Order: sequence, then structure tokens, then C-alpha cells
Amino acid sequence: MTNDTTHFGFKDVPTGEKAKLVKGVFDSVAGKYDIMNDLMSLGIHRIWKRIAIQLSHVRNGEQVLDLAGGTGDMTALFQKRVGPTGKVVLSDINASMLKHGRDRLIDEGIAGNVGYAQIDAEKLPFPDDSFDCVCIAFGLRNVTHKEEALRSIYRVLRPGGRAIILEFSEVQGDLLKKGYDLYSFKILPFLGKVIADDADSYRYLAESIRMHPNQEKLKQMMTEAGFERCEYFNMTHGVVAVHRGYKF
Repeated sequence: MTNDTTHFGFKDVPTGEKAKLVKGVFDSVAGKYDIMNDLMSLGIHRIWKRIAIQLSHVRNGEQVLDLAGGTGDMTALFQKRVGPTGKVVLSDINASMLKHGRDRLIDEGIAGNVGYAQIDAEKLPFPDDSFDCVCIAFGLRNVTHKEEALRSIYRVLRPGGRAIILEFSEVQGDLLKKGYDLYSFKILPFLGKVIADDADSYRYLAESIRMHPNQEKLKQMMTEAGFERCEYFNMTHGVVAVHRGYKF
């Protein structure tokens, strides 16, 4: 891979093309995204998200940015914690996903202190020191320039603010890795074909997980972006990890 290319799953593609390719994936899966999340994880993704919320230490009255928030799972959980005096901004670069999330939250009666923004994580259109917490759940691996996104997140955090990154990571244990590979590259695309009529998008999702920085590498990247007290918490033997870093 050269400076002019990046990875899209296991493929090398021109850097300028990745965002368009990722958009195509999520345009395709938006309508079945929540169903597939439940099937793919046997519902465990809901526990992962609640643990990430706990680790965020978000309190009543705070301002939260939910980056790559998709269908709004994390926004709904944050909204309960910030209360009527706080605010949560649900954001996504993909219009289809954002619309799905907005419609879902409105249907569930979650409004008032929730805002919406179609934005690029690499170029956040907010002033410095705007948020107490910025969360990106299962979205960082799809960002073309992860270092730029981390620096952008750091910039918009207030002093004392924290970044929460919930993402698939490196599975711990050789035996588990073998089973996980079988599931990822055989069963997952099959489920994508049957449920969403799109095996290719779910094959990409499996590949993108393998190309994402592992726990230690992402922790190092956060430190290089300016975050302090960086740490991570493995869940389900490293299938996913929550990274947390602070701005002081």
C-alpha cells in the first residue's frame, strides 16, 4: 500500500475512493443494519454498548457527540444519561444511516435534547472544546485517515473530556481465532446474503475488522493524537474492545 492508496477490506484502493466505497456498503445495509447486528452478535452487541456507556462516565447535563452513530443505539443510551439539561448529537457521514437513526429515535419519542449532523469524522465542524464526550462505536475502522479523526475528536473535546472508541479488535487465543475466522468469512457473508441480500458488504465488514489496528496499536495512535491516560478494555476475549482517552 502506497501513500496514494488505502485498504478497503483486503483490497488496496485509491485513497480518494474509500469513502465512496464505504458509503456504498452502508447505503446497502442501512435498512437491515439493526437486524443483522442482533444476528451477527447473538444480541451481545447491546451488552458491549452498555459497557461502553458505563466507561464513558457521562453525567447529567453533559454534551455528547455520537460519531458514526448510525441507527442511534448509542445516542438513545447517552440521551438517558445526560437528561433534559444535556445534549447528544447523533452524527454519521452516511445519509441513509443517519436518516434511519433519526426516524427510529423520533418514532421512539426520543427528541428535544438530540441533534443530528451529517459529518465527516476527519473534519468535525464544531468549535474547539465543544463536548464532554465523543464516542465512535463500530465506525473508526471505516474511516480513511484514522489519525486525522483522532486529532479532530481531541480538538472538539473540552478539557477533562474523554473519547470512547468501541470497535472490533484482535481476538485473544489461537483456538478462538480459528473459530472466529470461520464465522467471519463463511457464516457472516451467508447471513448477509440471506437476510440483507448482500454477501459482499458483510464480507467487507469482516475484512475491515482484520485491517483495523489492534488494541495496543490503537492505544498508541490515541496517545500520538494527544490523549492522556489511554487504556482499553477487552470484551468477549478481544472480539471487541473499548478504548478510552482523556483530554486535559
